[in-house]
Amino acid sequence: MDGVTLRRDKQNEHVAEIVLDRPEALNALSTAMARRLAAVCAEVAADGSVRAVVLSAAGDKAFCVGADLKERNAMSDDEILAQRPVFRAAFGGVLNLPQPVIAAVHGYALGGGCEFALSCDMIVADDSAVFGLPEVSVGLVPGGGGTQLAVRKIGSGRAADLVLTGRRLDADEAAAIGLADRRVPKGEARDEAFAIAARIAKNSPIAVRAAKRAMRIGGDLPLEAGLDVEENAWRTVAFSPDRREGIAAFAEKRTPDWSTPA
Repeated sequence: MDGVTLRRDKQNEHVAEIVLDRPEALNALSTAMARRLAAVCAEVAADGSVRAVVLSAAGDKAFCVGADLKERNAMSDDEILAQRPVFRAAFGGVLNLPQPVIAAVHGYALGGGCEFALSCDMIVADDSAVFGLPEVSVGLVPGGGGTQLAVRKIGSGRAADLVLTGRRLDADEAAAIGLADRRVPKGEARDEAFAIAARIAKNSPIAVRAAKRAMRIGGDLPLEAGLDVEENAWRTVAFSPDRREGIAAFAEKRTPDWSTPA
């Protein structure tokens, strides 16, 4: 529907999959697709049963090649300006999901596609993956978080190399500079992303969300302020039902039941 599909993992009910599902256009982001993605992310964010999310893509050639330039070429300046908040809501929807999100990248992840991957907590890339932020080559600036997320992910110098040249990185280089967190053989990115998501989903959902929030908020703060953020996260979890259940399960040598308050 409108280029985005939401699925629940048949093997793990606590893992959701958001699929960029417009393979005939290499999953290029249209206005309708952006609206749908924002709505799907809002639905997932509000679902307390979802503990981890995989962001994947349909088709064999691309994760996402960025904005639909054919659609944009037919737009007036006013229409492009009106499209802007719709796109920001789509990128923000992925970035602000409270659950950990793992991108499963194959093929081209260019422009907005690279930015969607950067909006996730981890990036799994297969051998076919090609990353790039080519906006400056068509008279634009990355507008889905690329200038900010790339700096935070790979550092200012490497981000400048990526953004200001507009060049493409293959899977080897992406892994070498830390843009991709895990590298797998061609065709295995989705399976690896699901394996990571399933492992995350076994852990306390309260603790996982609190830890993600602490890393997101504290990562750009001075250390002392970041440690205060961590302290708040610790206090949120330390007196929660999950902490009581987790310790009880450890003592009783059983698997924790996070759905049952202790």
